[in-house]
Amino acid sequence: MSLLAVEGLSVHFPGHAAVRAASFAIAPGETLALVGESGCGKSVTAFSVMRLLPANARVASGRILFDGRDLLAASPAEMRDIRGKQISLIQQEPMTSLNPVLSIGVQIVEVLRRHERLSRRAARTRAVELLDLVRIPDAHRRIDDHPHNLSGGMRQRVMIAMAVACGPKLLIADEPTTALDVTTQAQVLDLLDDLRHRLGMAVLLITHDLGVVAQWADRIAVMYAGRIVEQADIRPFFAAPLHPYSRGLLGARVDVDSDEHYLSDRLTEIPGSVGSAAGEAGCPFAPRCPLVVADCRRALPPLVTHGARAVACPRVDV
Repeated sequence: MSLLAVEGLSVHFPGHAAVRAASFAIAPGETLALVGESGCGKSVTAFSVMRLLPANARVASGRILFDGRDLLAASPAEMRDIRGKQISLIQQEPMTSLNPVLSIGVQIVEVLRRHERLSRRAARTRAVELLDLVRIPDAHRRIDDHPHNLSGGMRQRVMIAMAVACGPKLLIADEPTTALDVTTQAQVLDLLDDLRHRLGMAVLLITHDLGVVAQWADRIAVMYAGRIVEQADIRPFFAAPLHPYSRGLLGARVDVDSDEHYLSDRLTEIPGSVGSAAGEAGCPFAPRCPLVVADCRRALPPLVTHGARAVACPRVDV
């Protein structure tokens, strides 16, 4: 049974469909990477799961099942208990997520007292343990630091400590390493993967970095213009992507592990932009697709399952 199952989710803003009939599932303990260009609907999908959409957005259709329970039918009070306790979120930039006037210890303690009903003393002791868990040195001393006293990597570790404080079943990591240098990025991702195994969490990893996906995810769901266009396990996806958009993403990626210098061969370009395709009839990728035929512009191709894979393109050979 899936821990999280998103079924036919559509999210609309005034004059714009940000997510269109998106479906995917995450098993307990699994890492699913949700991948796509900026503006394709990845973060809106994550905020839909958390029920944290802005006031001008609405869920037009679909279900979000967590442990068999439809989160879209949960009351606001029920969702407040679920957020942070059973489902946690790490956002892109910790400096905008942490309160700059409160110490990191106070902010972790607040989470623990809200969900675990601990005394202030017990919560502070647990906060130090959590800072140790996320590999912050001298945790007993750094607990009284404010966010501006910490580096970007350490602030992100504090966000992770807050996210895992109550032992959630699902961790949503929305571009968790965007603002970090390459070395710190690897350290944070290694930490997340270690915590996933130690705590038995499932992870929804939202990213545009296919290098991160190849190293850290179990499965991938590719999103384009609000739709899931391909799903697969990691190895077969990178060996032979099916959807033309997936092929384009991999073709545009520099292979840093190759013996060939990346300037010795041209990178593949995906012409046009997501915005130019979003309002088109039929397949949203049709204006940019090298395999497009007339039928592609008439009908929206469904996501069809082929064994362990799924693809929304009738023009590919499976």
